Amino acid sequence: MHVPDGFIDAPVSVAAGVVAAGAVAVSLRGARRELDERTAPISGLVAAFIFAVQMLNFPVAAGTSGHLMGGALAAILVGPYTGVLCVAVVLLMQGVFFADGGLTALGVNITVMGVVTVVVAYGLFRLLTGVLPRTRRSATASAFVAALVSVPAAAAAFTLLYWIGGTTDIPIGKVFTAMVGVHVLIGIGEAVITALTVGAVLAVRPDLVHGVSGLAVPLKLRIDGELVDAPAATREPEPAAAPRSNRGFWITGLVSAFLLAGVVSFYASANPDGLEKVAADQGIDEKAEEHGAADSPLADYGVGDIADARLSGGLAGVIGVSATVVVGTGVFWVVRRRREEPGAAPHDRDHESV
Repeated sequence: MHVPDGFIDAPVSVAAGVVAAGAVAVSLRGARRELDERTAPISGLVAAFIFAVQMLNFPVAAGTSGHLMGGALAAILVGPYTGVLCVAVVLLMQGVFFADGGLTALGVNITVMGVVTVVVAYGLFRLLTGVLPRTRRSATASAFVAALVSVPAAAAAFTLLYWIGGTTDIPIGKVFTAMVGVHVLIGIGEAVITALTVGAVLAVRPDLVHGVSGLAVPLKLRIDGELVDAPAATREPEPAAAPRSNRGFWITGLVSAFLLAGVVSFYASANPDGLEKVAADQGIDEKAEEHGAADSPLADYGVGDIADARLSGGLAGVIGVSATVVVGTGVFWVVRRRREEPGAAPHDRDHESV
């Protein structure tokens, strides 16, 4: 649901940019309590993984595709504040280098795809995990529901912005029905991807899933037919062996992201995504503008000088994942170090209770 330039008028785009900037500023401060020496590189990996999976459009209806938004996944794995930053980094990389999502619409995209999805998904996830049994199955199911609901919520948020500042005169009821309808279907795909990823991480490293920290009862894992307490999701320094385990987890995740973006993405659906399809059907795209980075050598997820489509797209995906993990990890390391500065507020230096 990358909103291009020209769908939303300048005043509303500016207002959305102010909201997005405020959300990012709040998230930079809040992420200090979520990040430490273990989770900073993991958060960069999450951003890169979201970038990779967003290249995998999946068919949802005749002539329509969808892709992961990633807000639910990021919030559950690394926390809501860091989750907003993860999605913002991905959208910035896509907009500037890959001409995906308008530059003047960047604030709209961060607000809709980052802030709304994170707030809705994380709030619902914590509500469900607070009332359901503390098991891996329940946490995975909660991730599924949270991700599913977050996507039509983002579609409704876009519809609200379009109602206020749309550049074409389309009945808002038609836009709302079309947007929410198709994004409920896309939400199912988002929910499956999110649940599978969260479930996989819970199975091997439940201590790295931020969303299950702070629960009153320890998360349970079934091992050899018996329920046992999962390792505590602590932010305290781990034994010497832990960094090696984290390194292996990080490398495995990064290799997976490279394979998804560099190889699997070639088989993604070529159909327009939900917003593109609705925009074309309803006439929302009548005043769409050419992207400011349309001349980028990586525009449309291809390397301009390479004629072979498979090689061009795969190389662009690998470049995108590499750039995102470097930029994302750098941002999160800076935020984490800010927490340790002598002038930081006491509550910024304290570890979050888990």
